[in-house]
Amino acid sequence: MPLLGLGVWRMEKDQIRHLIITAIKLGYRHFDCAAHYKNEVEVGNALAEAFRTGLVKREEVFITSKLWNSDHGHVVEACKDSLKKLQLDYLDLYLIHFPIASTHTGVGTTGSVLDEDKMLDMDTTISLETTWHDMEKLVAMGLVRSIGISNYDMFLTRDCLAYSKIKPAVNQFESHPYFQRESLIKFGKKHGICVTAHTPLGGSVANTEYFGSISCLDDPVLKGLAKKYEKSVAQIVLRWGIQRNIAVIPKTSKVERLKENLQVLEDFKLSKEDMDLIKTIDRKYRTKPASKTWGLDVYA
Repeated sequence: MPLLGLGVWRMEKDQIRHLIITAIKLGYRHFDCAAHYKNEVEVGNALAEAFRTGLVKREEVFITSKLWNSDHGHVVEACKDSLKKLQLDYLDLYLIHFPIASTHTGVGTTGSVLDEDKMLDMDTTISLETTWHDMEKLVAMGLVRSIGISNYDMFLTRDCLAYSKIKPAVNQFESHPYFQRESLIKFGKKHGICVTAHTPLGGSVANTEYFGSISCLDDPVLKGLAKKYEKSVAQIVLRWGIQRNIAVIPKTSKVERLKENLQVLEDFKLSKEDMDLIKTIDRKYRTKPASKTWGLDVYA
């Protein structure tokens, strides 16, 4: 799994073809998708064009997708639906998007039904263990190369290790300078679980506008480091993530940012002193509160 990928969440459908084709030309080989992003068809069209024209071979790219909450009882069908939309024979990685089963709304529709109290209507008849064993079937069927988890805390990750026949290859969760998650990263590494940081830039302007959260990109410490290294603040943050040996999947809709983000793989390295300095600004601050859309704090 390449350390730097391109996340497609909230990417406008009419921009996807141009952005993915451009990203591949620039050297991107890791694309993070999900059924819930509702753009798998557009991503699939772009990938198919790239394969058909010889821009890149299927085996040269790493494609991730995710099982949505409402499909926990329909894992195989949901995976096949994503594969059909993405026009792929297999996924490199398939993740349980959230450790939550909610009311089924139809395979691939990724609904989030709210109850009479305007809270997410959870399905308490499906255990995470059951869902994981269904995920394991996908490997046996050849539909996916690896399976993993997303937004799991340490307790749930430990449980998954206890009941799994195939251990989770990856745990993808929010991690950035204001929400560093050092203990969860260490726990994963100890047990052979790779870490992917979603929201590696703290959501930037998008989360500030949508969730009203504070962006780490405005932090004076990070701005000072950007000036010192003559880089953007975003490049400092991405380089910090990569030097922690975790994969980062920033989302962008701007070609210049695609180029800028990719440069962190080869352009410079943060000193140990500066890596330690960034440790000091951790606020344990989650920028994407689920309560805004689901009516309750599922991390409580």
